[in-house]
Amino acid sequence: MKERVLTGYRPTGKLHLGHWFGNLQNMLALQDQYQAFYFVADWHALTSEWQNPSDIARYTEEMVLDWVAAGLDPDKCVIYRQSDIVQVSELLLYLSMVTPVSWLERTPSYKEQQQQMSDKDLSNLGFFLYPALQTADIVIMDAARVPVGEDQLPHLELGREIVRRFNATYQAGESGLVEPKALLASSLGQAKDAAGARVPGTDGRKMSKSYGNAIFISDTADEIRKKAMGFMTDPARKQLTDPGDPEVCPLHQVHKLIADEKKIADWETCCRAASCGCVPHKQDFAEDLVAYLADFQARRAELDALPGFAREVLQAGAEKARPIAEATIKRCRDLVGL
Repeated sequence: MKERVLTGYRPTGKLHLGHWFGNLQNMLALQDQYQAFYFVADWHALTSEWQNPSDIARYTEEMVLDWVAAGLDPDKCVIYRQSDIVQVSELLLYLSMVTPVSWLERTPSYKEQQQQMSDKDLSNLGFFLYPALQTADIVIMDAARVPVGEDQLPHLELGREIVRRFNATYQAGESGLVEPKALLASSLGQAKDAAGARVPGTDGRKMSKSYGNAIFISDTADEIRKKAMGFMTDPARKQLTDPGDPEVCPLHQVHKLIADEKKIADWETCCRAASCGCVPHKQDFAEDLVAYLADFQARRAELDALPGFAREVLQAGAEKARPIAEATIKRCRDLVGL
């Protein structure tokens, strides 16, 4: 039997190229190699959007349409909404009993995200508990593997520590919670567009909607062209006659993900020789990106025209996921003695 792998996404906005290359391409590959469980993390979204949660439901359905249009197959993988599996909240309660406050306080991204999202009030208990909620999401489905990047390993290790403490506290033995293992994106050996790439935004920083530097996979051709023309290139190249360095050019790093090797080699050669300018490169990148996303966007429009399609996918996924969650909770109740 194939191992079960699980990952989720917060529905806090439209998907952009960072999502597309950073995780979605790996999700496509994993659905053929594992029992793949993919959830829309609406409760996680609520931890930061609790003051204005009105868009979470809309973004949830849009995310499902994006996933399926990109190639996720509900017959191959399980796509469900976090809040449809109420057993997650009960498991979170049990895990919170054995999780020291100090473990949550040392979570690497806790203060980092508070600083990055300074426009939101993140002083709530829900946000503080999100690492434990992540653990509950994974454990409730008996997931053996979790695809992560190197920077996410501390989060998964915290979850593993919580599981170990729960199992030790209640002398679980073989009936205990499954301790998940990392599935590093860099070890998947996928094609260049499925390697968990770290995608720079138009300003050179990591692509993020909160930075206002994202190219969304739903952007129109004109929007893509406009954003491409504002994309940062080699900051040291001030004049057309200055040789450039493609390795430090954010535009080039994204272009490599969508263009063929010969074209990329040609741009690298002329850039280093200062025989071509950045404007033609931006124009070529824009047209390549428009063409690259064309099939996805056409499929996305077809799915969007089907009334209730996203809700049907989520309902079917919940029906597959819920029995697993119920069995996990029963084991936990037995172990705790309730």
